[in-house]
Amino acid sequence: MEKSYKEYLQHITTFIFDVDGVLTDGSISITTEGEMYRTMHTKDGFALKTALDKGFNVCIISGGTNEGVRARLRGLGITDIYLGAHHKTDTMDEYLDVYDIKHENVLYMGDDIPDLYVMQQVGLPCCPQDAVPEIKAISKYISHRKGGKGCVRDVIEQVLKVQGKWIKKENASAKYD
Repeated sequence: MEKSYKEYLQHITTFIFDVDGVLTDGSISITTEGEMYRTMHTKDGFALKTALDKGFNVCIISGGTNEGVRARLRGLGITDIYLGAHHKTDTMDEYLDVYDIKHENVLYMGDDIPDLYVMQQVGLPCCPQDAVPEIKAISKYISHRKGGKGCVRDVIEQVLKVQGKWIKKENASAKYD
C-alpha cells in the first residue's frame, strides 16, 4: 500500500519551489517597453518567511530570469535563488550537496514539464491544482490551491503544522517566533 503524503511531512527539512505557475499564476503582463510583470500571493510570501524563520531551508529554482522575482524573494529572506536554471536536477543536486541535504527530506513544488525530472528525485513532489497532467501524475500531493493563489502557503503550512512549528492560535496576535 502506498504511503499517504501526510506520512512524508514529518521528514521535510527543505522546500524547493519553481516560480512561474507555482509562486505566480503563470501569467505575464508585458508593457509596451517589453517589461514583464508577474503577480505573487502575499500569503505565499508570509509562509515562505515563516518557514525560514522556523529553520527550514528554502530554495527557488526557475528557468525564468526576471530580476524583479529575485528582489521579491530576497526581500522575504530567501538567499538560495537559482534563476535561468534550465537543468533543474543539476541545480538541485548542487544545492543539496552544499547544504548536505538528503533528497528524501525535500518537498519540491512544480507545475510543468521542466519540473518533471527534478520532482522524481525528491521525497515529496507536490504541485498546484492547475499543474499539467504529467506533473499531477507524479505528485504525491496536489494542492487544492492554484499556482500563484496560495498553493505554496498550503504545503508550507501543512509541514509546519505536522512538525508543531506553525503559529499557534494563542500567539496569533503576538509576533510569531
